[in-house]
Amino acid sequence: MARPTMEDVAARAGVSRALVSLVMRNSPKVSEHRRRAVLDAAKDLGYQPHIMARSLASRTSNIVGVMVSDLRNAFFADVVEGMDAAAQACGLELILNTGRRTAARERTALESLLSFRPGGVILLSPILPAAAIRAAAQQAPLVLVSRTSTVAEIDTVNDDGEAGTGLAVDHLVSLGHRRIVHLDGGGAFTSAPRRKGYRAAMQRHGLEPMVVASEHTDSAGMAAVRKLLNLFSHDNFPTALVCGNDFNAVGAMSALEEAGLRVPEDVSVVGYDNTSLAALRHVALTTIDQPRIQMGHLAIEALAERLRDGRTSPARRRVEPSLVVRSTTAAPR
Repeated sequence: MARPTMEDVAARAGVSRALVSLVMRNSPKVSEHRRRAVLDAAKDLGYQPHIMARSLASRTSNIVGVMVSDLRNAFFADVVEGMDAAAQACGLELILNTGRRTAARERTALESLLSFRPGGVILLSPILPAAAIRAAAQQAPLVLVSRTSTVAEIDTVNDDGEAGTGLAVDHLVSLGHRRIVHLDGGGAFTSAPRRKGYRAAMQRHGLEPMVVASEHTDSAGMAAVRKLLNLFSHDNFPTALVCGNDFNAVGAMSALEEAGLRVPEDVSVVGYDNTSLAALRHVALTTIDQPRIQMGHLAIEALAERLRDGRTSPARRRVEPSLVVRSTTAAPR
């Protein structure tokens, strides 16, 4: 069967196509009696309004394109959940895709989102070159989450990464740890402030920092621990790890267990993000919480201010991290 059209709805309801259009745009100019007749006809026919066509006809768009860096990372799912709730509240529709953490795929994904002529675009922790992001911001209002920018046309939402890893080090030092290693997030744009915060906290406590290059994946966490196992024996292995994110921390714990080292009896582990993975009972990961739902709300709020209020000055939103203590940290052996 052919997809029902607006004309079909108008014929079923006994009204004009123009009136159906007004109902679909939620116009206050339509009486409740006629609105109900149109909505009942649309329901009977299984009619769904064409979002793209509606946007083109009105020359405005309520579509928000969202590019997620890594679909496997629960952090992004939580941020998108916050976006979705905020978007529904202000009448915006989300469409999502992913760049799979490669610049080439991200470029293709961004071009795909822009082809929908969205009202705005939100990029979650992209690794795209800054020039490509600036170019995209010339086509639609753009918000970066977990990445900074100094471009006036681009809004940003970030957590205080320096403070976050500082909280992790302070917690471990309070338990008595002195040999604390940081498994960083490699080339991710959140890695630099987290490294800086770790180094500053270690120096503040008079301790020697040690950073092992890693990535925000479980496999990278496993590889980093195996590298440490080649450098240290079990007897002088570092007593604590501050990991780049929760995913990395879970991989690190897997490699520690594989090597016969217990968490937290032999090695304490701290993650970052406080994702649903960290809260699982058998993981129970001590971690740094980023208020992910709030970050999603703030991203949509910034976009709505551009679209609805005409704001042209840049918005730089920053949320504060906090420590969540679970079962993977204890006093050193």
